[in-house]
This record gives sequence, structure tokens and C-alpha cells, in this order.
Amino acid sequence: MLRLDNSFYNRHVVDVAKNLLGKTLVFGKVKGIITETEAYRGADDEASHAFSWTPRSSIMFGPPGYSYIYFIYGMYHCLNIVTEEKNSPSAVLIRGLKLPDIHLNGPGKICKYLGITREHNGINLVTDNNFYLTEGIINSATYTSTARIGIKKAIDKQWRFLINF
Repeated sequence: MLRLDNSFYNRHVVDVAKNLLGKTLVFGKVKGIITETEAYRGADDEASHAFSWTPRSSIMFGPPGYSYIYFIYGMYHCLNIVTEEKNSPSAVLIRGLKLPDIHLNGPGKICKYLGITREHNGINLVTDNNFYLTEGIINSATYTSTARIGIKKAIDKQWRFLINF
């Protein structure tokens, strides 16, 4: 399958979030279809970790196509993919992943099942041989757009996207 290159990630975060639906996430020997995403953009999004710079969010200010893994509630890791050009902080949270035998609905469930931790933060998804994305489903299903889950700021943004099966 054709691997996603830097130009795929170097676009507006909302476009990337929509276009990640139906793509294949490869992590080691596991492959799954992305079924749900959320977009976060620092410049105009108070819910984003990069609304203001912190050491944790600094990777979101870097080049696109890198993994951003953070730890929440003292128990869950979350997988994000950095988008847009350097110094335009943004990332897409991966919320749903369809594997051959299970559908993982939730970023914490995805990371726990795959074994993704903060050790996987900052990996170049364009060049790494064990952690990357491919084209996946050529003509993915239509999608639904909703408000993002679990945030209290910028709740007006309809930046959560789900595949309609």
C-alpha cells in the first residue's frame, strides 16, 4: 500500500482529520483502519494543547507528520498526528481504529491495545519502518462531523469526524 508522505500531513488540520478517515495505521505488525478523528489547532482553538506553548505541546509546533503522544488522567496515552507547517501548531487525535477482530473506540483503548506510550512520541511517521500510515480504503465511506468529546473550551467547533459504515 502507498505510504502517506509529508505533503499529506502538511495541510490544514481539519482537512487532514477528515482525510485520515479510512487510512491504515501501521504499528509494528498491527494494521487498522482509522474510523474516528478530532482536529486540534493551537492558533485559534482554546481546547488545543498548543493554544499556548508548553514543553508537552512543543512537538505540535514542529514539522508535520510526527507522532504526538500524551498521557491523561494518570492512566491513558493518546495518539495524535502533527499537521500543518512548522510553527503552525496542530494535531489530529486518533479516536477510532478498526482492526480485523475488534473496533477500538477511544484514544486510550487504541494506545493500550497497540502498546503505544510516550516512548513513541516524536516518531517521524513518514520515514519510520514500524509506525506509519498508508492509503487504506481507497473510497472511504461518508463521514459525520460533530463537536469534540471531553472538552470545555471551543465547544462550537465541529471538528470530530466519524466514518459512516
